[in-house]
Amino acid sequence: MRYINKNDLLIVARNSGMIMIGIGILCLIPIIVDLIYLEFNFIGYLIPAAISIAAGFICIKALDNYSTNKIRLKHGMIISSIAWLWASIICGLVMLLVTNLGFVDSVFESMSALTGSGITMYRNVEILPQSILFFRSLQQWVGGLGVVVMIIGVLTRPGTASAKLYESEAREERIKPSIKATLKQTIKIYLIYTAAGIILYLLAGMPVFDSICNTFSIISTGGMGIKNANIGFYQNDVIYFITIVLMILGATSFLVHYKVIKTRGKSLIHDLQFKVMISLIAISTIILYFVSNIVPIELLFTVVSAVTTTGATVQGYEVMSTWPSFVLIVIMALMTIGGSSGSTVGALKLMRVITFFKGVYKHIREIMSPEGRVIPLRISGKKIPEKAVAQSGNYITLYMLCITFTWALFCLYGHDPFKSLFDTMSIQGNVGLELGEIVFSLETPLKVISIFNMWTGRLEIYPVLITFRAIFELFKR
Repeated sequence: MRYINKNDLLIVARNSGMIMIGIGILCLIPIIVDLIYLEFNFIGYLIPAAISIAAGFICIKALDNYSTNKIRLKHGMIISSIAWLWASIICGLVMLLVTNLGFVDSVFESMSALTGSGITMYRNVEILPQSILFFRSLQQWVGGLGVVVMIIGVLTRPGTASAKLYESEAREERIKPSIKATLKQTIKIYLIYTAAGIILYLLAGMPVFDSICNTFSIISTGGMGIKNANIGFYQNDVIYFITIVLMILGATSFLVHYKVIKTRGKSLIHDLQFKVMISLIAISTIILYFVSNIVPIELLFTVVSAVTTTGATVQGYEVMSTWPSFVLIVIMALMTIGGSSGSTVGALKLMRVITFFKGVYKHIREIMSPEGRVIPLRISGKKIPEKAVAQSGNYITLYMLCITFTWALFCLYGHDPFKSLFDTMSIQGNVGLELGEIVFSLETPLKVISIFNMWTGRLEIYPVLITFRAIFELFKR
């Protein structure tokens, strides 16, 4: 039985058009910075932008009969998968044309920025043009909310297509009844926090350009810095604390942010995911403080960076790789768990982990209870269906399989097993903390599989698997 036919592919192509146009516009924005700093690299932005916009218009005009109303969730997931890959290739072309970085490295760089993974292929980011530094930060900022989500929030009209595309990026929470209204409120909150971050950094003494780029990077929990030493370059505890606050804000559900004012802060205090995240940060920092000699502010910063999947650092991988193994194992666990669902974070996400362990505890209670007793599963007073536990378990299994496969390939190529596991968990969770295995000199096949890990990690695997199934259907007789 065929699950994908010609009409499905045409619907996908038609509804990808607006996203392609949006990606093209994204490539044009850094030209402003290019002209301000008189770098004159604008051709490197114009060509990829023209390719993407032209392709988008062709898809829309040539396939106009395949309207957005015909879109289903499977279409949305395929569109979302293709959109992230297309964005990485088009933005990668900018890197290639402006900085002469190799094609695979350029696609890696853009995928890393867009997915908030934050690992760079550039050996020295401080010699890059200002427009490229801004472009990398902008990609993180857009990717934080989601390439597809951001574009449909700004460019498209309300309707079924918006809802399906919203769901395709693993988003379920709604601030408002309609998806369009939800997206507008989400972007509004995002803009407010972005403006606040820029102002706070300026007050702390950071230059204007640095404040903008770093805020884009941190509020999106991307972590790809504009300095070789990342946030550690500034050697300023006030900047460290501002960054910690922004990372936590970025890792908190937008639904909770929306309710903060209406509930006078109670929504934040009562939100289970927020409470668990803060508890993890506090407990982990205290334990690691007593088992290591790491400077407390650096330890707190790294713990927050790990659990929020930001990947920003105050110490380079050369120093981190000398930390005690126990410290690094705890950081790996935090990188795997991640922050709140409905935020900008990657990894498994807290609600999925909480649901899974609640399900395990429920199963234990059922075995110990008198036969026939029904034990409901509740989280924050709300009844959770058994299906949610199974889905959480399935996703966690797939997630770990992706890590295991990539880790095995790194070991096959002779890389250090412990460092490779750390870096693999980092890219799968779109974190960015690293121990130095994923660098410019990394073998090309491992760069390609790392791109795949970042892609699947950001889209939460299923959209990519559905896309592969659709490709497989094309070659079935």
